[in-house]
Amino acid sequence: MEHPLSTRLAAEAIGTFIFFFLGFSGIAVVVDIGAEAITPLGVAAGFGFGLALAIAAFGHISGGHFNPAVSAGLAIAGRFPSRDVVPYWVAQLVGGFGAVLVMAIVYSSQVTDALSTQPGSGIDDWAALVLEIIGTAILTMVILTVATDKRAPWNGVMAPFLIGLVIFTAAATVGPASGGSFNPARSLDPVLYNQEWGDVWIYIVGPFAGAILGGAAWAYLLLKRAPADT
Repeated sequence: MEHPLSTRLAAEAIGTFIFFFLGFSGIAVVVDIGAEAITPLGVAAGFGFGLALAIAAFGHISGGHFNPAVSAGLAIAGRFPSRDVVPYWVAQLVGGFGAVLVMAIVYSSQVTDALSTQPGSGIDDWAALVLEIIGTAILTMVILTVATDKRAPWNGVMAPFLIGLVIFTAAATVGPASGGSFNPARSLDPVLYNQEWGDVWIYIVGPFAGAILGGAAWAYLLLKRAPADT
């Protein structure tokens, strides 16, 4: 980490705000203007490309986590200092809550209620939990490769696009069933505002478990290989 912690925390807060602002705006359009104004793929694009843009803007400063689960997963894999995990969580929650406040100011009260994540119709809580674990594990492994592993030909400049692509794809394909969080802050920040706590445990436990499993699996497969295999 080349930059001071205070600079990195500011970048995490602003980047998380950008990410959530663009994703939440898609949901707000559906609620206040109508589903015909933006398709489900448009909402997924808001989150996916919103994350890509946030990483492009600030990833070189903070690492571009914008997700408490990702910070935990990178620490488990040995790619992020464990002492910085909790400060990153605080910055991410602050930045994301700022995006919730903007939605509350600009749009109707129904929008902040709609920002809460919950399983899709016919999907029980435990199924949603499993889907969130798998989706976040995939996200974490992709981030570890494209952002931290110089052996990968697509490491570096492709990172913002590829990480955003994971979120876009997961939100479009898994999100309708699981709720499409893959990020504890994305689900916790709206709940801190609207106090609708019912399903939030899924989106705290699932992403953290997925990121930890993904980070551990990536470290085992890619960092513990024999030198002849690297």
